[in-house]
Amino acid sequence: MRLYPARYAAADEILDVHREMRADLSWGARLRADADLLAHAVRVRLGLDSASAGGRFFELTTPFALGVTAAYGGILLMRWYAGIVISPGSTWSHVATTDLREGLHVLFLALMCGGGIVALLKYWRLGVALSIVGLLAFAADWLVAPGLYDTPLQAVAAILTALVVVACPPDRRPERKQAAVAGVMAAVAWFPSALILTRGFVVSTDYGAWPLLALAFTGLAWYARPPSLRGLAAVAAASPLFLAHAAISL
Repeated sequence: MRLYPARYAAADEILDVHREMRADLSWGARLRADADLLAHAVRVRLGLDSASAGGRFFELTTPFALGVTAAYGGILLMRWYAGIVISPGSTWSHVATTDLREGLHVLFLALMCGGGIVALLKYWRLGVALSIVGLLAFAADWLVAPGLYDTPLQAVAAILTALVVVACPPDRRPERKQAAVAGVMAAVAWFPSALILTRGFVVSTDYGAWPLLALAFTGLAWYARPPSLRGLAAVAAASPLFLAHAAISL
């Protein structure tokens, strides 16, 4: 309880409710309840609870951050798949001979892509958890297998995106319309890059900056009426992975 700010008037009331709630709980449930209280105290201390300006800012940011995570993971998965298809030999032989490091790398990308999709479609908490695990594992994997990365910027961008998602208050979820907009943005950002990587598109122009442009146009369209600088800042905070992708491709 000392983690709550001294000015936080509701701390004593929260403690009383917490004591009553955990009285009839099992040992494991008590630990979870204590962890929830600790997390709430830290959020209040950092100004990241649902009642604070910081919490509301990251509430705006997180759906777009999840869309960026899904699209970025999907683009890198398509790059891996395209490399297998284009390489000599059968696709199955390449999959069967994939070493552990590369297999884990692909798994982390799948968690990023799948987690973002799951969160934006329906299962918010599950998708958020999968995305955070995927992002942090993707970043940590750079220390073990840096050869699988184009630049350390990718690992840094993944950590920043994970922090954005973690900063969103757990009791807040995006409106269905905002989640749909973030999902459409992710699909638009991913699709041209996927076509190029699989050689399914005749134009060979580099599309490295396209995902970043898709996010920027979406942010402008979503927050233009009424104009919202905070909304545009939220979209910018969701962009580290696309910025890293553009920096690598240009």
